[in-house]
Amino acid sequence: MPGMTVLSSTSAGAEQASPLLPEALLRRFDAPGPRYTSYPTADRFVEAFGPAECRRALALRGGGAALGGPLSVYVHIPFCESVCYYCACNKVITRHHERATEYLQALDTEIGLVRAALGDGPSASQLVSQLHLGGGSPTFLSDEELGRLLASLRAAFGFTEGAELSIEVDPRTVSAERLAHLRTLGFNRISFGVQDFDPQVQQAVHRVQPFESVKALMVSARELGFASINADLIYGLPQQTPASFARTIAQIGELRPDRLALYAYAHLPQRFKPQRRIDTLQLPSAAQRVEMLGGAIAGLLGRGYTYVGMDHFALPDDPLAVAKREGRLHRNFQGYSTQPDCDLIGLGVSAIGRVGASYHQNAKTLPEYYDALRQGELPVQRGVALVRDDLVRRAVIMALMCQGRVDFESIELAHLMDMRSYFATELQQLAPLAEAGLVEIEPDALQVTATGWYVVRAVAMVFDRYLQTDRQRERFSRMI
Repeated sequence: MPGMTVLSSTSAGAEQASPLLPEALLRRFDAPGPRYTSYPTADRFVEAFGPAECRRALALRGGGAALGGPLSVYVHIPFCESVCYYCACNKVITRHHERATEYLQALDTEIGLVRAALGDGPSASQLVSQLHLGGGSPTFLSDEELGRLLASLRAAFGFTEGAELSIEVDPRTVSAERLAHLRTLGFNRISFGVQDFDPQVQQAVHRVQPFESVKALMVSARELGFASINADLIYGLPQQTPASFARTIAQIGELRPDRLALYAYAHLPQRFKPQRRIDTLQLPSAAQRVEMLGGAIAGLLGRGYTYVGMDHFALPDDPLAVAKREGRLHRNFQGYSTQPDCDLIGLGVSAIGRVGASYHQNAKTLPEYYDALRQGELPVQRGVALVRDDLVRRAVIMALMCQGRVDFESIELAHLMDMRSYFATELQQLAPLAEAGLVEIEPDALQVTATGWYVVRAVAMVFDRYLQTDRQRERFSRMI
């Protein structure tokens, strides 16, 4: 990116010209690292935490022990009609739509078990303020099946007034009429999986969806009154070049979704079988990836988007951008959120939940998921109960990831500890990052700089106790 100046947002949210992001700096952080949608990260979950531990956590919340307000609910729909070669999601490829019948029955059973575990405590603890359907492809379900699922959720939990109901959509599986039905069901936020508009790239990853068809759907979604329209993009895919991805950025700028997620492709064929179909010779080089990222950031900010953090962009008046400016940003398993930090109920195969000071994950395969439910048991297969050190480090990492700043006093008062003595080693390890201009170590705070905000994961990683003792990081996506 010789000669390129990248615009960025400071932690206060003001747009300004930031220092040049040198290629050497970006290459330095072109390495794997956690995305910190949780801490500890999901790879630290253990099988010693199972259904019994999850039931206890749910019972404590239902009994009023948790005062965090309404719930967030995530439902995983694993089915897809065809495989996208880049995909690392938990999915089942099938054209047999009748398989959804058994899955919905299992979800009904799981919803009932969760509701029973919550008990009949304060009604506020049973309400849902945020629902997200992901996958897979949630739109694999028919209109009738989606209606049935929403009815089950509403009957079990109830929704707060103005609740956010979002759904991930494969543009190849919906029409304007289907989008209208989603609105009648109550969905008010929608996310389109775009990834790239270049025909050669689409063919290389086995996901062909012309620009004009996506454009027509976004126009329909806007006319139908969806409160927020999101699009996902991926850089680093086979056949991508800096020039071709710049065209995709220009096209997405024309569509002007309210929010954008810009992800780096993580090529891990040893873990994700579909990726073995990708010709590694067609993957862009590390230098090209850096150029794509720099060009995309400049292109999006030049089109009026605010850089929210890590991989999220939003129009200035979008609630996500407003939350960033006002210091109200939060982070959960779906990424950045405007919703206050709250418990998350994960439903479906492989779904992850958070209740109180614990995380848990359901069985990752359908046979295991179905078998647990047939036995009348929550399908939880692993998880973790957070100890004091986890809670302290989670507070620091989430402050870095969401606000770009850690005020020592707030952490010390909340956790009854002294930051400088507790994190003496970590503060020393931050010195090279401070010298590189990524973070400022103040007497009573840590401040991520405008430049550092682009590699904030690297700053957060310093405080990850598990990562510091385990250098096998290839299981994570790359930071650039």
